[in-house]
Amino acid sequence: MSKHIEKLKKQLVEISEVVNSFRSEAVQVRVVDRLLDVMIEIEKGDSETAEIFSKKVYRPRENGEGYSPARGAKKPGATKVLNQLLSTNFFDTRHSISSIADFCKENFDSDFKTSELSGILLKLANEGKLRRERSNENNRFEYVRV
Repeated sequence: MSKHIEKLKKQLVEISEVVNSFRSEAVQVRVVDRLLDVMIEIEKGDSETAEIFSKKVYRPRENGEGYSPARGAKKPGATKVLNQLLSTNFFDTRHSISSIADFCKENFDSDFKTSELSGILLKLANEGKLRRERSNENNRFEYVRV
């Protein structure tokens, strides 16, 4: 058992620099968890799993259909939508996160949670693209163009 632990320690030291390059602790945990799962599968001798993780392999769907571009089309993400709003006059007036989410739902057909938008809005404020101000009415943050 200790041989396995020593081997695992050595492998973790080898990947620590890559894992630590991610700022988010949640991402770090997911990366390590995924790597450990792959290592376990490789040691079990599951060559199919090892092959999947060593390189991308195209596998047709069970029903025989391949990738459909129309089916795979995605709506724009929150960052893209907020950057589009920055290029318009939307942020010429103050908006709360919930009003921004409502606007995105109505105009972009994108149902973003306020938690999805808050981090991006904070980043835009830190970059000097928006100004973040507390509302006197409800003590919540509102965002306006700088």
